[in-house]
Amino acid sequence: MPHSTIEIPEKIPLYSQKEMVPFPYMIFPVFVDDRELLTFTEADKYDKFVGIVLRRPDAGNGNSLSDIYDIGTLCRVNQIKKVGDGKFKVTLEGVSRLHILDVERDGSLSLIRAEVVREFVEKNLVSDALVQSLNALLKISLSYGKPLPDDVMKMIDYIDNPARLSDLVALYVNLPVADLQDLLETVDPLERLKKVYVHLTNEVQRMQVKNEVTSEVTRKVGKNQKEYILREQMKHIQDELGEEDPRVADMNELRRRIEEAGLPEEVRKIADTEIKRLERINPASPEYTVSRTYLDYLAGMPWSKSSEDSLDMVRAEEILNEDHYDLTKVKERILEFLAVRSLKENMKGPVLCFVGPPGVGKTSLGKSIARSLGRKFVRISLGGVRDEAEIRGHRRTYIGALPGRIIKEIFRCGSNNPVFMLDEIDKLGLDFRGDPASALLEVLDPEQNFSFQDHYLDVPFDLSKVMFITTANQLDPIPGPLKDRMEVIRLAGYSSEEKLHIARNFIIRREIEENGLKDYELAFSDEALNKVISDFTREAGVRNMQRTIASICRKVAKEITQKKEPRKTITPEVVSELLGPRKFHNEVAAENDRVGVVTGMAWTETGGDILFVEATSMPGKPELILTGSLGDVMKESARAALSYVEAHYSDFGIAADAFDNKIIHIHVPSGAIPKDGPSAGVTMVTTLVSLLTDRPAKRGVAMTGEITLTGRVLAIGGLKEKVLAAHRAGVRKIIAPDRNRDDLEDIPDNVRKEMEFTFINEASEAVAVAL
Repeated sequence: MPHSTIEIPEKIPLYSQKEMVPFPYMIFPVFVDDRELLTFTEADKYDKFVGIVLRRPDAGNGNSLSDIYDIGTLCRVNQIKKVGDGKFKVTLEGVSRLHILDVERDGSLSLIRAEVVREFVEKNLVSDALVQSLNALLKISLSYGKPLPDDVMKMIDYIDNPARLSDLVALYVNLPVADLQDLLETVDPLERLKKVYVHLTNEVQRMQVKNEVTSEVTRKVGKNQKEYILREQMKHIQDELGEEDPRVADMNELRRRIEEAGLPEEVRKIADTEIKRLERINPASPEYTVSRTYLDYLAGMPWSKSSEDSLDMVRAEEILNEDHYDLTKVKERILEFLAVRSLKENMKGPVLCFVGPPGVGKTSLGKSIARSLGRKFVRISLGGVRDEAEIRGHRRTYIGALPGRIIKEIFRCGSNNPVFMLDEIDKLGLDFRGDPASALLEVLDPEQNFSFQDHYLDVPFDLSKVMFITTANQLDPIPGPLKDRMEVIRLAGYSSEEKLHIARNFIIRREIEENGLKDYELAFSDEALNKVISDFTREAGVRNMQRTIASICRKVAKEITQKKEPRKTITPEVVSELLGPRKFHNEVAAENDRVGVVTGMAWTETGGDILFVEATSMPGKPELILTGSLGDVMKESARAALSYVEAHYSDFGIAADAFDNKIIHIHVPSGAIPKDGPSAGVTMVTTLVSLLTDRPAKRGVAMTGEITLTGRVLAIGGLKEKVLAAHRAGVRKIIAPDRNRDDLEDIPDNVRKEMEFTFINEASEAVAVAL
């Protein structure tokens, strides 16, 4: 229909979308739901006309004038057909370009006022030349790509109107939506024809490059066939000369390795099948490398190779004592394993989990266990591992597939009974690539791991002889089913005396050698070591102490290289001279007894620490303010403490009007460090009583315990870590729940002798001792 004869109503329905740009003379379908169908059913009232417009990329879901482009397509609704549940297919025919003037809402329908864009083409030499050039270029394009139907080709041959030809070719060229909209908005037919010509030229160039690449690939395939013929000829020549084909020799070597590997019967069948398949594959094929690597893993796995256990109990105990000080429970568990192993040869490997703060020797303990057993040691770190394939491997269908780290490390060590350490098991992650913790369930279960199946090997491998050891700083992040498969052995922090032994017997010797001072007979006095422990480190483990001793050794080495007199003995004065001012102060000894300030104890994943609970009051509307980055449980504990004190005020000698018109503020320094847990309940009760009776609390008394609303004191966890932290800080009197009395056995004798313990059942008993 010529544009000059098109008459449209004053308003027509609007349908905006982001997927496609229709052109005049184009018949196309649109799939809509019940909500969108109204636009097309209402078209009957507007001579079956609708305006199809592209929505702008940054537009929302609205149909305002700013959300859509100014130029769209006037379309006629030809057919509406239901195609499924709530879905309809609407067939539309493009009529002409449309200039949108205004948009308004009519209920749920969007209507536009628009005018038809009238195109005028004045035929001249330029337009004829462009039409002929575009026709020729289109035929070249069709020779490279997908041909158009014959009737379409005939139609293109007869089209001499630049406007219609440019629109038709624009649909053939695969252009982005933005470029198609640009062509739709180009009203001048000659200008539009030029743009389409540029796009089609780019398309032809892309097809030419693709054709050249295809030709090159075809040529190379022909080259491979030629190489195959030459190899066959070479094989006949080698047979005549009596020489062995290198590929045949390689296959024979592979068969020998598989024969010697002692594969189980079902695995042996798979290996034989894979070798026969490998012989039929062209060595130049990528499939050959995949199959060959798989066979190398099958042949190299220690199916029946075990290292012999050293069952000398005395020697094993000597090795454990050489490498680590104390850790009595751990050493006892290893000696128990050796004792059972000497009585029962085919016992299943235990799964031990060492839990403790950083720097207490969890990882190095694994090496000592392997040395005492005479086994090979393998360690992998699980910190940050989020991909299940790290444990189970990738299937061989993937490019670059490899076994998981369990199988890979056993392949490298060449023994099926190593001591296998899974370090930092509490740091495992979880995301869309799977759950590594769940993949470890089979690995760490002696009832299942005799037939562990890696995705890459795809055959069962026996892990029951492996002694698995895992390490963690805390148990909570480890999933319950995984925790259930492990025997947990807790390693608490060291006391000052234990650190002194470790420094004297282990660290100093190693650091003197590491820093090149072996020939200079450098010695550390016990007083200097005590100064390092108390003034320059505050930790559960010995890692910072080792760094500090290493720093002293480096400074001594520097003095020697500067031609100064070598130091013979490190004294406390030398420590202060080399390291500067002390980093830590004795918080308890340095402070006086104060009203409303009580010493508490806290457990942390780095061991333990002491904390001070402070309380003050001020006039105002009765309110409890809690600060110090407290968690929900600790806040509830503070409210329970206040309720208990208010309910029993007369028992503590608190005045009846002490709570009237008072704001009570409880603060726990350091304010930036998050704190949580119920074990500060007794401390908060004592703090409140101290504040409200104006009686100072003894700073050298530290306490812990959870309270109930009736004042009963419940048991807490981590008493050993808390007591050691209090001991490091100079506390010598501890108040703890009576239910934790049995935990005293875990505390080192030297610490226990220096501390005075008071066990309580009621919060009032703590108040009587501490104030």
